[in-house]
Amino acid sequence: MTKLSRVSSKAALIAAAAATTLLTACGGGGGGPKDTAYVARDVESLYAEAKRRLDQGNAPLAAALFDETERQHPYSPWARRAQLMSAFSYYVARDYNKSIQSAQRFLSIHPGNKDAPYAYYLIALSYYEQISDVTRDQKITDQARAALTEVNRRFPQSEYAADARLKLDLVNDHLAGKEMEIGRFYQKSGKWLAAQLRFQNVVDNFQTTSHAPEALYRLVESSLALGVPEEAVKYAAVLGANYPGSEWYDKAYDLVQKHAAGVSTS
Repeated sequence: MTKLSRVSSKAALIAAAAATTLLTACGGGGGGPKDTAYVARDVESLYAEAKRRLDQGNAPLAAALFDETERQHPYSPWARRAQLMSAFSYYVARDYNKSIQSAQRFLSIHPGNKDAPYAYYLIALSYYEQISDVTRDQKITDQARAALTEVNRRFPQSEYAADARLKLDLVNDHLAGKEMEIGRFYQKSGKWLAAQLRFQNVVDNFQTTSHAPEALYRLVESSLALGVPEEAVKYAAVLGANYPGSEWYDKAYDLVQKHAAGVSTS
């Protein structure tokens, strides 16, 4: 199991626990008719049927029933509860776009509600679950990063924020990996300046990730290729100061000794 999947499992547990709290607080029995979402009925029965379907593992139908609860009884207190449970049900069903839409709608109508942190968290989770591998476009990863940052900014003391911070570390590592992949491609193509910009971005904006040592080494390589050995020496010095025992520093040291020995950065 990867780091991303392990954290994702923990997040699912947090989300489920919060949803269970919502369900318990909302009341409602476990039984209910077997009708579809489009049968008119009283709000308590409709909500209870949605809960029953969710408990049975039929998340798509549960989401539709929660949506129907709000549609049929828009001014009931149950409507607010149903909005958030709809977002959670869509998340469980892996319909992440609809989960995001439902949670955003909840926040637009109830921005100061006590359950707002959970809605923000569901949005972040829904983006996070869609992160693709590093070889593909990372737009969704940027959206996950922004949503997780928002959870941490708004609710720094919450359990949601603690999980968001852990996820942010992994998301940043993912984005840094993408920059490294592009930079290495540019290097192989002889586009040294373009490569330099990618590696510098990792050093400037993702310095706490696992990719930072290699990025500094690649900057040594690129600087030498661009004919600025003093810059190569500078990057090697930074690499040695921060990662003295790493393989990347050993390689950088050998490169500098071979191609920029005696060069001063002063």
